[in-house]
Amino acid sequence: MGLFSSLIDKFKQGLQRTQELVLAPMGRLLGLHRLDEDQLLELEDLLLQADLGVHATQRLMDRLRFEMRRTGDIDPKALLKDELLKILRQCPRRPFEASGTQIVLLVGVNGVGKTTTLGKLAAHLKNKGEEVLVVAGDTFRAAAIDQLELWGQRAGVPVIRNQMGGDPAAIAFDGATSAKAKGTPWVLIDTAGRLHTKDHLMRELDKIRRSLQKVIPEAPHRVFLVLDATTGQNGLNQAEAFKEAAGITDLILTKLDGSAKGGVVVPILERLKLPIAFVGVGEQVDDLIPFEPEAFVEGLLG
Repeated sequence: MGLFSSLIDKFKQGLQRTQELVLAPMGRLLGLHRLDEDQLLELEDLLLQADLGVHATQRLMDRLRFEMRRTGDIDPKALLKDELLKILRQCPRRPFEASGTQIVLLVGVNGVGKTTTLGKLAAHLKNKGEEVLVVAGDTFRAAAIDQLELWGQRAGVPVIRNQMGGDPAAIAFDGATSAKAKGTPWVLIDTAGRLHTKDHLMRELDKIRRSLQKVIPEAPHRVFLVLDATTGQNGLNQAEAFKEAAGITDLILTKLDGSAKGGVVVPILERLKLPIAFVGVGEQVDDLIPFEPEAFVEGLLG
Protein backbone atom coordinates (compact mmCIF):
# COMPACT_ATOMS: atom_id res chain seq x y z
CA MET A 1 0.00 0.00 0.00
CA GLY A 2 2.92 2.28 0.77
CA LEU A 3 4.29 1.88 -2.75
CA PHE A 4 0.87 2.50 -4.32
CA SER A 5 0.38 5.65 -2.19
CA SER A 6 3.83 6.82 -3.27
CA LEU A 7 2.89 6.33 -6.94
CA ILE A 8 -0.34 8.30 -6.45
CA ASP A 9 1.67 11.13 -4.91
CA LYS A 10 4.08 11.05 -7.84
CA PHE A 11 1.22 11.22 -10.34
CA LYS A 12 -0.43 14.07 -8.42
CA GLN A 13 2.88 15.93 -8.55
CA GLY A 14 3.29 15.21 -12.26
CA LEU A 15 -0.29 16.16 -13.10
CA GLN A 16 -0.30 19.35 -11.03
CA ARG A 17 -0.46 21.68 -14.04
CA THR A 18 -3.32 19.69 -15.53
CA GLN A 19 -5.09 19.81 -12.16
CA GLU A 20 -4.66 23.55 -11.67
CA LEU A 21 -5.41 24.76 -15.18
CA VAL A 22 -8.02 22.27 -16.35
CA LEU A 23 -9.34 19.83 -13.79
CA ALA A 24 -9.77 22.01 -10.70
CA PRO A 25 -12.89 23.65 -12.24
CA MET A 26 -14.25 20.13 -12.72
CA GLY A 27 -14.45 19.51 -8.95
CA ARG A 28 -17.73 21.36 -8.61
CA LEU A 29 -19.34 19.27 -11.34
CA LEU A 30 -17.97 15.98 -10.04
CA GLY A 31 -19.53 16.66 -6.64
CA LEU A 32 -23.07 16.78 -8.08
CA HIS A 33 -25.37 13.74 -8.18
CA ARG A 34 -27.28 14.91 -11.22
CA LEU A 35 -26.10 17.12 -14.05
CA ASP A 36 -28.25 19.09 -16.50
CA GLU A 37 -27.29 19.33 -20.16
CA ASP A 38 -25.37 22.59 -19.73
CA GLN A 39 -23.31 21.05 -16.92
CA LEU A 40 -22.66 17.94 -18.99
CA LEU A 41 -21.41 20.10 -21.88
CA GLU A 42 -19.17 22.05 -19.48
CA LEU A 43 -17.73 18.80 -18.16
CA GLU A 44 -17.20 17.52 -21.70
CA ASP A 45 -15.31 20.70 -22.60
CA LEU A 46 -13.02 20.34 -19.55
CA LEU A 47 -12.23 16.72 -20.42
CA LEU A 48 -11.28 17.79 -23.95
CA GLN A 49 -9.09 20.59 -22.57
CA ALA A 50 -7.21 17.97 -20.53
CA ASP A 51 -6.47 16.30 -23.91
CA LEU A 52 -8.29 13.06 -23.21
CA GLY A 53 -9.24 13.03 -26.88
CA VAL A 54 -12.59 13.05 -28.64
CA HIS A 55 -13.15 9.29 -28.59
CA ALA A 56 -12.44 8.77 -24.88
CA THR A 57 -14.36 11.91 -23.90
CA GLN A 58 -17.39 10.77 -25.88
CA ARG A 59 -17.20 7.36 -24.23
CA LEU A 60 -17.06 8.95 -20.76
CA MET A 61 -19.99 11.27 -21.49
CA ASP A 62 -22.06 8.41 -22.94
CA ARG A 63 -21.48 6.46 -19.73
CA LEU A 64 -22.58 9.41 -17.56
CA ARG A 65 -25.74 9.98 -19.62
CA PHE A 66 -26.57 6.26 -19.62
CA GLU A 67 -26.24 5.99 -15.83
CA MET A 68 -28.30 9.15 -15.29
CA ARG A 69 -31.11 7.72 -17.41
CA ARG A 70 -30.84 4.38 -15.63
CA THR A 71 -30.64 5.45 -11.98
CA GLY A 72 -31.28 9.17 -11.74
CA ASP A 73 -28.61 10.04 -9.15
CA ILE A 74 -25.00 9.26 -10.04
CA ASP A 75 -21.48 9.66 -8.71
CA PRO A 76 -19.75 11.35 -11.68
CA LYS A 77 -16.22 11.00 -10.30
CA ALA A 78 -16.60 7.27 -9.60
CA LEU A 79 -18.09 6.68 -13.04
CA LEU A 80 -15.32 8.61 -14.80
CA LYS A 81 -12.65 6.70 -12.86
CA ASP A 82 -14.25 3.38 -13.71
CA GLU A 83 -14.52 4.16 -17.42
CA LEU A 84 -10.99 5.57 -17.62
CA LEU A 85 -9.61 2.43 -15.98
CA LYS A 86 -11.41 0.25 -18.54
CA ILE A 87 -9.65 2.20 -21.32
CA LEU A 88 -6.23 2.18 -19.67
CA ARG A 89 -6.36 -1.53 -18.82
CA GLN A 90 -6.79 -2.47 -22.49
CA CYS A 91 -2.99 -2.55 -22.84
CA PRO A 92 -1.61 -3.79 -19.51
CA ARG A 93 1.99 -3.00 -18.63
CA ARG A 94 4.26 -6.02 -19.06
CA PRO A 95 6.60 -7.04 -16.21
CA PHE A 96 10.01 -5.47 -16.62
CA GLU A 97 12.11 -8.36 -15.41
CA ALA A 98 15.38 -9.85 -16.64
CA SER A 99 15.66 -13.43 -17.89
CA GLY A 100 19.18 -13.91 -19.12
CA THR A 101 20.57 -10.86 -20.87
CA GLN A 102 17.78 -8.47 -21.92
CA ILE A 103 18.51 -6.02 -24.72
CA VAL A 104 16.39 -2.84 -24.62
CA LEU A 105 16.37 -0.20 -27.38
CA LEU A 106 15.11 3.31 -26.75
CA VAL A 107 13.86 5.15 -29.84
CA GLY A 108 12.18 8.49 -30.46
CA VAL A 109 12.69 11.83 -32.18
CA ASN A 110 15.21 14.36 -30.88
CA GLY A 111 14.03 16.49 -27.99
CA VAL A 112 11.70 14.02 -26.28
CA GLY A 113 14.13 13.37 -23.43
CA LYS A 114 15.23 9.96 -24.69
CA THR A 115 18.83 10.07 -23.44
CA THR A 116 17.80 11.43 -20.02
CA THR A 117 15.10 8.74 -19.82
CA LEU A 118 17.65 6.03 -20.56
CA GLY A 119 19.86 7.36 -17.75
CA LYS A 120 16.92 7.39 -15.33
CA LEU A 121 15.95 3.86 -16.38
CA ALA A 122 19.51 2.69 -15.72
CA ALA A 123 19.38 4.29 -12.26
CA HIS A 124 15.95 2.70 -11.61
CA LEU A 125 17.30 -0.77 -12.37
CA LYS A 126 20.53 -0.19 -10.45
CA ASN A 127 18.52 0.90 -7.39
CA LYS A 128 16.69 -2.44 -7.58
CA GLY A 129 20.05 -4.20 -7.34
CA GLU A 130 20.26 -5.08 -11.05
CA GLU A 131 23.43 -4.92 -13.13
CA VAL A 132 23.11 -2.65 -16.15
CA LEU A 133 25.22 -1.80 -19.20
CA VAL A 134 24.45 1.39 -21.11
CA VAL A 135 25.33 1.74 -24.80
CA ALA A 136 25.66 5.23 -26.29
CA GLY A 137 24.20 4.33 -29.68
CA ASP A 138 23.26 7.88 -30.69
CA THR A 139 26.63 8.50 -32.35
CA PHE A 140 25.28 11.46 -34.35
CA ARG A 141 25.21 13.78 -31.31
CA ALA A 142 28.32 14.25 -29.21
CA ALA A 143 26.11 15.77 -26.50
CA ALA A 144 24.10 12.54 -26.23
CA ILE A 145 27.27 10.48 -25.72
CA ASP A 146 28.62 12.87 -23.06
CA GLN A 147 25.21 13.05 -21.37
CA LEU A 148 25.01 9.26 -21.09
CA GLU A 149 28.51 9.09 -19.62
CA LEU A 150 27.41 11.52 -16.91
CA TRP A 151 24.30 9.44 -16.22
CA GLY A 152 26.45 6.32 -16.08
CA GLN A 153 28.72 7.92 -13.49
CA ARG A 154 25.73 9.14 -11.49
CA ALA A 155 24.00 5.74 -11.53
CA GLY A 156 27.20 3.73 -11.12
CA VAL A 157 26.77 1.78 -14.35
CA PRO A 158 29.32 1.22 -17.16
CA VAL A 159 28.82 2.97 -20.50
CA ILE A 160 30.08 1.67 -23.84
CA ARG A 161 30.68 4.51 -26.28
CA ASN A 162 32.24 5.22 -29.65
CA GLN A 163 33.40 8.43 -31.25
CA MET A 164 30.82 10.76 -32.74
CA GLY A 165 29.94 9.55 -36.23
CA GLY A 166 30.75 5.92 -35.41
CA ASP A 167 28.59 3.02 -36.56
CA PRO A 168 25.62 2.58 -34.14
CA ALA A 169 25.23 -1.09 -35.16
CA ALA A 170 28.88 -1.81 -34.32
CA ILE A 171 28.64 -0.23 -30.86
CA ALA A 172 25.38 -2.12 -30.21
CA PHE A 173 27.14 -5.36 -31.19
CA ASP A 174 30.01 -4.58 -28.79
CA GLY A 175 27.56 -3.88 -25.96
CA ALA A 176 25.60 -7.09 -26.48
CA THR A 177 28.81 -9.14 -26.73
CA SER A 178 30.20 -7.66 -23.50
CA ALA A 179 26.94 -8.15 -21.60
CA LYS A 180 26.54 -11.75 -22.76
CA ALA A 181 30.12 -12.60 -21.76
CA LYS A 182 29.72 -11.07 -18.29
CA GLY A 183 26.13 -12.25 -17.70
CA THR A 184 24.87 -8.67 -17.35
CA PRO A 185 21.04 -8.86 -17.21
CA TRP A 186 20.25 -5.45 -18.75
CA VAL A 187 21.62 -3.67 -21.81
CA LEU A 188 20.04 -0.27 -22.51
CA ILE A 189 20.84 1.14 -25.96
CA ASP A 190 20.30 4.76 -26.95
CA THR A 191 19.55 5.39 -30.65
CA ALA A 192 19.62 8.44 -32.90
CA GLY A 193 16.50 10.57 -32.85
CA ARG A 194 16.61 11.56 -36.49
CA LEU A 195 13.49 10.88 -38.54
CA HIS A 196 14.41 11.96 -42.07
CA THR A 197 12.11 9.40 -43.63
CA LYS A 198 10.44 6.25 -42.43
CA ASP A 199 12.64 4.23 -44.83
CA HIS A 200 15.82 5.77 -43.43
CA LEU A 201 14.71 5.01 -39.87
CA MET A 202 13.81 1.44 -40.77
CA ARG A 203 17.17 0.78 -42.44
CA GLU A 204 19.15 2.16 -39.52
CA LEU A 205 17.20 0.25 -36.87
CA ASP A 206 17.22 -2.95 -38.94
CA LYS A 207 21.01 -2.75 -39.11
CA ILE A 208 21.20 -2.41 -35.31
CA ARG A 209 18.76 -5.28 -34.89
CA ARG A 210 20.74 -7.59 -37.19
CA SER A 211 23.97 -6.78 -35.31
CA LEU A 212 22.34 -7.60 -31.97
CA GLN A 213 20.90 -10.86 -33.29
CA LYS A 214 24.36 -12.09 -34.20
CA VAL A 215 25.01 -12.15 -30.46
CA ILE A 216 21.56 -12.91 -29.02
CA PRO A 217 19.15 -14.22 -31.68
CA GLU A 218 15.97 -12.99 -29.96
CA ALA A 219 17.29 -9.44 -29.38
CA PRO A 220 16.09 -6.79 -28.93
CA HIS A 221 13.73 -8.01 -26.23
CA ARG A 222 12.01 -4.64 -25.75
CA VAL A 223 11.83 -1.52 -27.91
CA PHE A 224 10.66 1.52 -25.97
CA LEU A 225 9.27 4.51 -27.88
CA VAL A 226 9.85 7.68 -25.87
CA LEU A 227 7.16 10.36 -26.32
CA ASP A 228 7.02 13.92 -25.01
CA ALA A 229 3.73 14.60 -23.18
CA THR A 230 4.03 18.35 -23.77
CA THR A 231 3.50 17.88 -27.51
CA GLY A 232 0.08 16.41 -26.74
CA GLN A 233 -1.57 14.55 -29.57
CA ASN A 234 0.59 16.31 -32.17
CA GLY A 235 3.33 13.73 -31.64
CA LEU A 236 1.10 10.79 -32.49
CA ASN A 237 1.80 10.80 -36.24
CA GLN A 238 5.53 10.54 -35.60
CA ALA A 239 4.82 7.87 -33.00
CA GLU A 240 2.89 5.82 -35.55
CA ALA A 241 5.81 6.07 -38.01
CA PHE A 242 8.15 4.74 -35.32
CA LYS A 243 5.70 2.01 -34.36
CA GLU A 244 5.59 0.75 -37.94
CA ALA A 245 9.33 1.05 -38.57
CA ALA A 246 10.85 0.02 -35.27
CA GLY A 247 8.73 -2.83 -33.91
CA ILE A 248 7.80 -0.88 -30.78
CA THR A 249 6.78 -3.03 -27.80
CA ASP A 250 6.17 -0.36 -25.12
CA LEU A 251 5.84 3.38 -24.57
CA ILE A 252 7.56 5.77 -22.18
CA LEU A 253 5.88 9.15 -21.73
CA THR A 254 8.18 11.96 -20.58
CA LYS A 255 7.63 15.50 -19.24
CA LEU A 256 4.15 14.79 -17.91
CA ASP A 257 4.85 17.43 -15.27
CA GLY A 258 5.45 20.07 -17.96
CA SER A 259 2.06 19.67 -19.61
CA ALA A 260 -1.35 21.03 -18.72
CA LYS A 261 -2.77 18.23 -20.88
CA GLY A 262 -1.87 15.19 -18.82
CA GLY A 263 -4.92 13.37 -20.10
CA VAL A 264 -3.01 12.78 -23.36
CA VAL A 265 -1.99 9.44 -21.85
CA VAL A 266 -5.46 8.16 -22.75
CA PRO A 267 -5.59 8.89 -26.53
CA ILE A 268 -1.94 7.83 -26.89
CA LEU A 269 -2.73 4.42 -25.44
CA GLU A 270 -5.99 4.15 -27.40
CA ARG A 271 -4.47 5.07 -30.75
CA LEU A 272 -1.16 3.21 -30.55
CA LYS A 273 -2.56 0.13 -28.77
CA LEU A 274 0.70 -0.29 -26.84
CA PRO A 275 1.34 -0.55 -23.10
CA ILE A 276 2.85 2.42 -21.28
CA ALA A 277 5.79 1.08 -19.28
CA PHE A 278 7.03 4.23 -17.54
CA VAL A 279 6.20 7.93 -17.26
CA GLY A 280 8.46 10.84 -16.39
CA VAL A 281 6.94 13.20 -13.83
CA GLY A 282 9.89 15.46 -12.97
CA GLU A 283 13.57 16.24 -13.30
CA GLN A 284 14.92 14.08 -10.48
CA VAL A 285 16.51 10.68 -11.06
CA ASP A 286 13.62 8.90 -9.31
CA ASP A 287 10.93 10.73 -11.27
CA LEU A 288 10.69 8.00 -13.91
CA ILE A 289 7.99 5.74 -12.47
CA PRO A 290 6.16 2.58 -13.61
CA PHE A 291 2.81 3.40 -15.17
CA GLU A 292 -0.03 2.12 -13.00
CA PRO A 293 -3.51 2.98 -14.33
CA GLU A 294 -5.10 3.11 -10.86
CA ALA A 295 -2.46 5.51 -9.52
CA PHE A 296 -2.70 7.65 -12.67
CA VAL A 297 -6.49 7.97 -12.43
CA GLU A 298 -6.28 8.82 -8.71
CA GLY A 299 -3.64 11.43 -9.50
CA LEU A 300 -5.77 12.87 -12.29
CA LEU A 301 -9.21 12.96 -10.63
CA GLY A 302 -8.34 12.64 -6.92
